[in-house]
Amino acid sequence: MFAPEVLGPTVDFLAGLAPGGRALEFAVGTGRVAIPLRERGLSVAGIELSAPMADALRAKPAAAGIEVVVGDMATATAGEPGAFDLVYVVYNSISNVLVQAEQVAVFRNAARHLRPGGRFVVELWIPDLRRLPPGALGQPFHLSENYVALDTYDLLHQQVVSHHYHVEEGKAGVFRSRHRFIWPSELDLMGELAGLRLAERWADWKRTEFTAESHSHVSVWVKAE
Repeated sequence: MFAPEVLGPTVDFLAGLAPGGRALEFAVGTGRVAIPLRERGLSVAGIELSAPMADALRAKPAAAGIEVVVGDMATATAGEPGAFDLVYVVYNSISNVLVQAEQVAVFRNAARHLRPGGRFVVELWIPDLRRLPPGALGQPFHLSENYVALDTYDLLHQQVVSHHYHVEEGKAGVFRSRHRFIWPSELDLMGELAGLRLAERWADWKRTEFTAESHSHVSVWVKAE
């Protein structure tokens, strides 16, 4: 995710929405996106649930000037209400919020931080449920000699668990992560509940056209003037 061909278009897209302005990243992590935005001249703040990740960000010399608040992106605040030109959450992080009402709260929290005309950006994958055979509850998405990964679904509750099994130097490891997937139309309704309207939707950060075949999207909502 740090490769220039991945990170570059992300930073270009976001910087273009608020040139020289103030940006807030939900789930800022260790600053993969926040630091390059800061280097582009934006004033950047972040909210991060993990205290160790927030500490790792603060320890980076390049992160000087980035305010980091430890807390839940559905409720935590940074700066004054209406202080930001841009709020964004990338790389599927909003799906880590596992309850619909709390995902709505993320949108409302974004709107609370935005100035009138400010923008909220979400990058999110779209589960390819068409690949599931009838009656199947899971589907592998990576198979190799040392790494197997698959998703299992609870379609009733829009829950998915990603399972990762890997072998390195003869030692096996397992990692699992749980998510709540959200359809684009559902996100738009969340935005409406928060006073945000859809302004743009693309398949990726390079502004590829979004279609029924897209596996992810980058969506932009704007707060009413």
